[in-house]
Order: sequence, then C-alpha cells, then structure tokens
Amino acid sequence: MGTVRVLLLLSFILSPWVLCSTGKHFNQDSTLEQRDVLFNREAYLEARRSKREAALRLGEDYDSSMVFLPADEPDDAAASELPTCLLCVCLTGSVYCEEVVPEMSAVPTLPKETAYLYARYNKINKITNKDFAEIVTLKRIDLTGNLISEIQDGAFSKLTLLEELNLAENQLVKLPTLPGKLTTFNANHNQLKTKGVKANAFKKLEKLVNLFLGDNALEAVPVIPENVRVVHLQNNNITDVTSDTFCKGNNTHYIRPKLMEVRLDGNPVLLSKHPDSFTCLKSLPVGQYR
Repeated sequence: MGTVRVLLLLSFILSPWVLCSTGKHFNQDSTLEQRDVLFNREAYLEARRSKREAALRLGEDYDSSMVFLPADEPDDAAASELPTCLLCVCLTGSVYCEEVVPEMSAVPTLPKETAYLYARYNKINKITNKDFAEIVTLKRIDLTGNLISEIQDGAFSKLTLLEELNLAENQLVKLPTLPGKLTTFNANHNQLKTKGVKANAFKKLEKLVNLFLGDNALEAVPVIPENVRVVHLQNNNITDVTSDTFCKGNNTHYIRPKLMEVRLDGNPVLLSKHPDSFTCLKSLPVGQYR
C-alpha cells in the first residue's frame, strides 16, 4: 500500500508539469507553423518578382504561371486572398502598392488608419463608391499609370481630408465630384473631353493650388478657382479663350496675382488673337502666338 500511495502522489505532482510542457510544445509548434506560412508567402512573392525581373532583362514575356504558391494555395487566388500588407509595403499611415505581383486590378483593402496610398503602375480599371468609403483618414492618393476608365461619382465623397489626388496616365473620359479640400489635382494623360468635366468641377475647390489637365482632349478651359497658382492645359483641343476665361471681362481693374503659370502650348488656339483675355495676369500664358 505504501508503494501505491507514493506512485499516486508522484502522479499528482508530475501531471501539471507534463501538461504545461505539452502545451508549451504545442504553442511553439503553432508559432513555427505560422512563421512557415509567412515565410512561404514571402518566398513566393520574392520568386515572382525575381522571375519577372529576369524575364524583363532578357526581353521575354513574363509568365506568372512559372512560379506557384504551396499546394494548398492556388495561384489564381493569390491576389484576392493575400492580405494587403503582404502584397504591398505598409508603413505607419502609408501603403505602397506599386507594380504589384500578382497584378492588381482593383483598389486593395486598406488599413483604416491609412493616410497615404501609392498604387502606381498596376492594372486597376475602376474605382467604386466602396473602395474608400471607410478610409476617411486619406490625405493623398496616387493612382498614376493604371487602366482606370470609370470612377463612380461618390467614390471620393467621404474623403474630407484628401489634399492630393493623382490620376495621371489612365483612361478617364469624365471626372467625378472631387473633394473640397484638394490642393493638387493631376489628370494629365487621360482622354478627358469638355463634356466629361462638369461646369463646376473645380469652381468650388477653394484650396486648389495646382491643376494639371495636360494631354487630354478638352475643347475649352474649365472654370479656374481664384487660389490656383499653376494650370497645365497643354496638348488639348482648346480653340478659344475669352475675357472671362482667366479674368473678369466686365472689370478692367481686376488683377489675379496668384495665377503664376498657365500652359496652353500644343493647342489650336492662337493666343495673339485674344490680347484682352490676359490683362489680369502677371505673366502671359505659354502657347502659340503666331
């Protein structure tokens, strides 16, 4: 009986230690497994990038099917299932998604504290009302060099802090309603025509300083807010300017000191035919005079 009691006592003493040790090993195994998953994802992305760069150096077409995810994660699900901060680079308040592999065709899901988004040179083709609906902290969006041909009209309506919006080098034919606090708007190298730009598209943007609309198909100069300093309208189809385009035709004493740079070069308009259209400006527009 004495021996049995000793064995029972030892079992009570050792049981918690055994369970604790087992749990510890389980937690270690779980942590290692998570690390392995992250490592596999990172290795996959690095392999895709290296393959693409090597193909470009050799002048070959990049074939994304040459590199695969692990067997339980099919390649065609990579872009949609990987978290944004695995596909992109996420720093405090900033998300960098430039030339993402696999190719990005839609605005990614962003951390709610994002203030700066750089998603240049991807294949994003549309911006919806939901893309930025919950990211009210955004101050700058740069979507240069995508395939954007459509932006739903309320896509930027909740971005009350947005100051810079860059949509250059896309395929836009019309503009949506823009946020009221913009200081810089860039839509160079699109397919904008005057009918695709609302009459008051910029009129109410009282803080706008830089307006870039070069290399489009505009037939007329849009209404330019008073605070604007730089306007680029080069290489459009503008054929005429009037005394109300930049100045106030009914007020010969009106001076516009803030508007320092106007580019109208590369347009059909002959500026020397409209001398009264620039009397309020401190410098003449750049363009064709003879």
